[in-house]
Amino acid sequence: MITVEDVGFDYSGAVVLAGVGLIAESGTTVGLIGPNGSGKSTLLRVIYRALRPRTGAVVIDGTPMTALRGRELAARLAVVSQDAPTDAPLTVSEMVLLGRAPWAGAFQGYSRADRITAATALTRVGARHLADRSFATLSGGERQRVLIARALAQQAQHLLLDEPTNHLDIRYQHELLGLVRDLAVSTIVVLHDLNLAARYCDSLVLIDRGGVVAAGPVERVLTPEILEPVYQVTVERSSAFGSLQLLFGPKSFESEGVMSS
Repeated sequence: MITVEDVGFDYSGAVVLAGVGLIAESGTTVGLIGPNGSGKSTLLRVIYRALRPRTGAVVIDGTPMTALRGRELAARLAVVSQDAPTDAPLTVSEMVLLGRAPWAGAFQGYSRADRITAATALTRVGARHLADRSFATLSGGERQRVLIARALAQQAQHLLLDEPTNHLDIRYQHELLGLVRDLAVSTIVVLHDLNLAARYCDSLVLIDRGGVVAAGPVERVLTPEILEPVYQVTVERSSAFGSLQLLFGPKSFESEGVMSS
């Protein structure tokens, strides 16, 4: 379980996060949603310790994040971030094998079991055919799949993903999020597409201007009453393919207090 307790963070004195909290239970997927610049990615960076919060704490399975080191941290947490290098001089197989690095002996290199684990991870994300390609030559969507495979190869208990569906076509958006949902780990994922969040997340945390606007089950968070003031659009709810579905439209002139001519 991942617990975020009253986290605050500033950039050069400007408040980016204020009193943010959430809980990701084991085996569940929590979606972080909100407008651009709301603080979603910053919160994720705080959770995986790329940023140090001004206030609050992150606790993983009862242990403060600050107390975890080396292999203990790697065994608990895998990350797919947006700032991974795109020009790494590695093949795809080598990139995915980096997920096994915490478990490889200092002078032993990768074992046959490590290589099997990495190959299996590539297969699970539909990228086994890319194994011998240079990572730097991949498209954005291909790179994303490989980075998720690297995280799967790490076999951590918890997974953090920052907009993993960027650059992916519709098929792979659904396949990857379906795969993530079915993993026996707790997952926190930043998503912009609210319909994907509705289908693949167990619960949602809606962040706006650095604070939590709403949190809880999908049906409770994704309501017009909550979403319209945050996103400044008209929202209608329906259902499709067994999941809640949202329709969006521009706010009317009347809703802005301006009479149409």
